[in-house]
Amino acid sequence: MIVGVSSTMQAEISPAIILRTVPMGESDLLVFFLTPEKGRVKGVAKGARRSRRRFVNCLDVFSLVRLEYSPRRTGDIYLLQSGKLEDAYPNLRRDFASMSGASFLVELTEILFPWGVAEPEVFELLKGALAGLSISRNPEPVIQVFELRAMALGGYGIRLEACSTCGRPYRNEGRAVFDREAGGIACLGCRSESARMPGVGPATARIIQLVQEGPWSAICETVLEEGVVEELRPVLRLHREQRLERELRTARYLRR
Repeated sequence: MIVGVSSTMQAEISPAIILRTVPMGESDLLVFFLTPEKGRVKGVAKGARRSRRRFVNCLDVFSLVRLEYSPRRTGDIYLLQSGKLEDAYPNLRRDFASMSGASFLVELTEILFPWGVAEPEVFELLKGALAGLSISRNPEPVIQVFELRAMALGGYGIRLEACSTCGRPYRNEGRAVFDREAGGIACLGCRSESARMPGVGPATARIIQLVQEGPWSAICETVLEEGVVEELRPVLRLHREQRLERELRTARYLRR
């Protein structure tokens, strides 16, 4: 939605997820946020630290808000006009595990998706994952579903169609192993299960395929059984670190 604010500038109003905030000067706040129309962007909230009248409780990290913002005459930083809180997801701050999980979602989003590129599906994915974390007593399955889908959207999906070594098609029957260097699976005739090549059963393979390729409605209803969660844990870590060539800072807190 666009509303006029002057003859030379247009203000936009859109849903946004607050990713991070950084103090600027004595009273301003630099806000990093995600929108469906513009992807990741940043804006300055003038006087937000001194008076919250225009941004009542809506600049807290992880919050879903409606922001009004307009382009500045120079640079790529927007000027935030006002905001309205839609959902603060207060339960995300109830314990260390939930807070760490939400921080992991944000860090992975910031690494995978560039500035200023419209990603409506990414916005819906992050919004759904934050909502799921806020009501779940076990954050790990929510985080795993998010990571699988986000990595696939970012171009790093796990390949399941065939053995990465011999090329034999995988028909979702029997066990395979995850080959981190190939970003896919290998059959047991070519590789053996180990700490560096964790096993993947048929149920886990089906979940990976569904989450990476399935419709949003099916993903929202996906339930991960305990055995699948256990198998996915080392697979996702190895895949993430190999493809992104780094260990996420927040991943360390998840392991605690």
